[in-house]
Amino acid sequence: MRGIVKENIKIAFGAIRTQLLRTILTVIIIAFGIWALVGILTVVSALDNTLNTKFASMGSNTFFINQYDSGPRRHGGGDIEKVNPIITYSQAKSFKEKYKFPLTHCSLSFTATSVAEVKYENEKTNPEIQVLGIDENYTLNSGLEVTKGRNFNAFDIQNHVYFCVVGSDFSTKGLLKDVNPIDKILTIRGAKFKVIGVLKEQGSTFGNSKDSRIYIPIQVARSLYSNANINYSLSVLVDRSEMLDAAVGQATITFKNIRKQNPSSENNFGITRSDDLVHKIAEMTGVLNIAATIIGIITIFGSSIALMNIMIVSVTERTREIGVRKSLGAKKGTIAWQFFTETLIVGQLGGLLGILLGIFTGYIAAAAMDFDFVIPWKAMMAAVGITFVVAVISGLYPAIKASKLDPIEALRYE
Repeated sequence: MRGIVKENIKIAFGAIRTQLLRTILTVIIIAFGIWALVGILTVVSALDNTLNTKFASMGSNTFFINQYDSGPRRHGGGDIEKVNPIITYSQAKSFKEKYKFPLTHCSLSFTATSVAEVKYENEKTNPEIQVLGIDENYTLNSGLEVTKGRNFNAFDIQNHVYFCVVGSDFSTKGLLKDVNPIDKILTIRGAKFKVIGVLKEQGSTFGNSKDSRIYIPIQVARSLYSNANINYSLSVLVDRSEMLDAAVGQATITFKNIRKQNPSSENNFGITRSDDLVHKIAEMTGVLNIAATIIGIITIFGSSIALMNIMIVSVTERTREIGVRKSLGAKKGTIAWQFFTETLIVGQLGGLLGILLGIFTGYIAAAAMDFDFVIPWKAMMAAVGITFVVAVISGLYPAIKASKLDPIEALRYE
């Protein structure tokens, strides 16, 4: 049996060499389908991995109170878009003071500006630095880690010190890249801040870098950036996961009381749990995976037709060869396996080329969009399986046709 398989493989490669151009074109056609499938699934896997990593760093026991939740607001058709009032500083501060659920850490923050210009000695950045006003619990609730220096403490926040914590870009490729950043003085909007800490690299999502941010005490930020319509954010970290539901329920009641809402009325604010975000990411990437699979299968269906066509032509062109082999005693099964082996080899060559192109394209796309690249093992296994099925389907009819040829008629064929 092993000898027959080796002989069939040898004959198959010989036939491929004699029809090299046609085989190359067929392999490329098959590769296009696998390329599309693996390439899209690679990008989707990179997106899924990146977003899950970002949210996993916050832990699954965190929830956020914002003006709106993370879901889309209704609009269009007969629906009226829901408009919630902003969360004011007095409301946010009142919540932090009144919310006393056990084993929780509440944080109050806001984005002061996204177009700050930061100076260090005679150098300055472009006006594209994001400045956030935070409290002592912000980094804990956000899953941020200080790699140099220290974080803010309650004393810093209560005494409105002019200290700052900076993103990793400042120490790796920004203003402070050639010096020890700790205790250096940065100037923001005319105010001087001493650097007390540098955060661990976070990367960026959709081109939005989190490593070029500066964090300052919230009251200092409010004094520098006064605006009547500033919208504040609240986050709550629960130490024990089994208490999360109760903590969210208590937070909802507390904030409704602060906004003087009826307990039975619909929230005019949004509460989003970090595990909800992870589930929504999974749903989104699941839809993208299905769409990518459909696109790939449609393309591969065209490839299978092309592969079947070349094998039918090959059977026709090699009719006399089939007649000679049958006259020398070759059985139907031997002839069928010969052509079937050839189909499998061509199909797998196309699949291998498609996988390589798909991974390379996915890597380039992931790098361009700042996603964390991961090797798409599932997509690769799916591609191998699909090319095998395509080869089986495409090679079955030509192999059967070849095996059923009458040896006498085949020998007469010109």
